[in-house]
Amino acid sequence: MPGALTLEEIVSRLGGRVAGDPATRIRQVGSLESAGQGEIAFLSGAKHRAGLAATGASAVILSKEFEALTPLPRIVSDAPYLYFARVSQLLNPLTVQAPGVHPSAVLGKNVKLAEGVSIGAGCVLGDDVTIGEGSCLYPRVVVYHGCTLGARVIVHSGAVIGADGFGLAQDDAGRWVKIPQIGAVRIGDDVEIGANTTIDRGALDDTLIGEGVKLDNQIQIGHNCRIGAHTAMAGCAAVAGSTHIGRHCTFGGAAMILGHLTIVDHVHVSACSVISSSIRKPGTYTGIYPSDEHASWARNTAFVRQLAKLAERLRTLEKEKKNNA
Repeated sequence: MPGALTLEEIVSRLGGRVAGDPATRIRQVGSLESAGQGEIAFLSGAKHRAGLAATGASAVILSKEFEALTPLPRIVSDAPYLYFARVSQLLNPLTVQAPGVHPSAVLGKNVKLAEGVSIGAGCVLGDDVTIGEGSCLYPRVVVYHGCTLGARVIVHSGAVIGADGFGLAQDDAGRWVKIPQIGAVRIGDDVEIGANTTIDRGALDDTLIGEGVKLDNQIQIGHNCRIGAHTAMAGCAAVAGSTHIGRHCTFGGAAMILGHLTIVDHVHVSACSVISSSIRKPGTYTGIYPSDEHASWARNTAFVRQLAKLAERLRTLEKEKKNNA
């Protein structure tokens, strides 16, 4: 198996403990359901035990709790999913573009590129853009003037960094007057930005993306937002302007965050939730109204709209009952 690693070699690099034959050779990762010879899978919880019994994998990664469930060679780890991710990195080194600027890229005045930067085909960088060491912009990325990207930043195709934020004022005739967006975007080290994601420049102050932030595809970050370090957002999430999000937060797909809010560290927002007020306590927050057959959904929604009135009526009745007692 060219390029394969033994379990012993994997553990020597990543830690953990081998149970079974340490000379078992692994060339690739796979799922419990689809893995075959020469591949390693992982067990993340009890609900997948049936898949463990039927797997064709040569080895598995699991916790001590499930170590005795299989005779297969295995790596025992306190965090099997994280360990699996690191094994996958070992076997599948990150593919990046070669350093340098593609001939079709367009660079403005005073662009500063650190060592090892890769600028793909059709990229456009405005004046006074700075990009840190080892960063990679895939084809057709646009970075507007004055924006700064840190070291080892990955930006996937179609992303736009530093376009104008949605800043408008209405005059007496009801016409919209554009507010110049004079801030920029500053992105920290080790950030990854997905395809067709957009990060707007600040109206006055800069929009800030902290180190280690991971943004999936088709995400919108509004002007003047601040996203704390190591926060992750799944696809189609959107954050309206001037919202400040803390460190180590997660946002499920299509989560909607309204503007001018504050969200503290270690907040986890479920997919499709709408956050309309600030969150000042760490935890998991969900605001999903379940789907239903339309007539039933409309009827139930009508009831929900009356809850405030019903609560007020209930308080009145309780007060009357107390007065008459």
